Amino acid sequence: MKLLRFGPKGQEKPGLLGSDGKVRDLSGVVPDFEGANISLEAIARIRALDESTLPVVENIDRYGSCVARVPNFFCIGLNYAKHAAESGMAVPAEPIMFNKATSALCGPNDDVIIPRNSEKSDWEVELGVVIGKTALYVSEEDALDYVAGYCVINDMSERAFQIERGGQWVKGKSAPTFGPTGPYLVTADEIPDPQVLDLKLSLNGEVVQDSNTNDMIFTVRQIISYMSQFMELQPGDIIATGTPSGVGMGMKPQRFLKPGDVMELEIEGLGHQRQTAVAAK
Repeated sequence: MKLLRFGPKGQEKPGLLGSDGKVRDLSGVVPDFEGANISLEAIARIRALDESTLPVVENIDRYGSCVARVPNFFCIGLNYAKHAAESGMAVPAEPIMFNKATSALCGPNDDVIIPRNSEKSDWEVELGVVIGKTALYVSEEDALDYVAGYCVINDMSERAFQIERGGQWVKGKSAPTFGPTGPYLVTADEIPDPQVLDLKLSLNGEVVQDSNTNDMIFTVRQIISYMSQFMELQPGDIIATGTPSGVGMGMKPQRFLKPGDVMELEIEGLGHQRQTAVAAK
């Protein structure tokens, strides 16, 4: 299934993309896609519905983040071999974990706001993993059993804030709109192997990131198992699993976003995003 949220910001409703290509309203079944409502059990209940009985939604003006009010927005850094190389950094021995503020979440086609005093706002297409049941001390063998689904994420980054200002990466990752997510949460049964997905990002029509998740240093299985050794993952948690090569920081000369730039992102089977960069007011 492809689950989604539609409507004005702050008024989104849950829905699904039906087998007939029409969006169906799920707001009479589930209040929103968050926490227990995005668990594996909740998804099973939605799957059991007769979608033809659900109201059809016409003329959607906006899609929201496919998950609402996530408990945690986790990220994995330097997780593609070619990206580590372009960054001039060693391949990590263990997954590099950091957080992104949940207030960075936004819709897949919303404008991305370049924050005040930004000099180096950058793009990062990433495979997002949404947790579907509580995970603690999970084995790699069982790790994918804890996945509710997958989505496209643009893990936007302000490199000067992230790298040149000291402290942790979170402040370079967390500006409002720095987490476009969706358009769909594609349930795990539709993605039997998350390590064979093509992903790409175009900037103003030029493809700058074009890779496959088989270039990941740590697989989705390894990431979930590893994280669960240190913390309890909860239904609705999002994990952005790293970006491939082709970010602005890695270019020679470096290239960063300016107002009016348009990013288009796509991951095989997970849908398409399009954002325009605008200046903060």
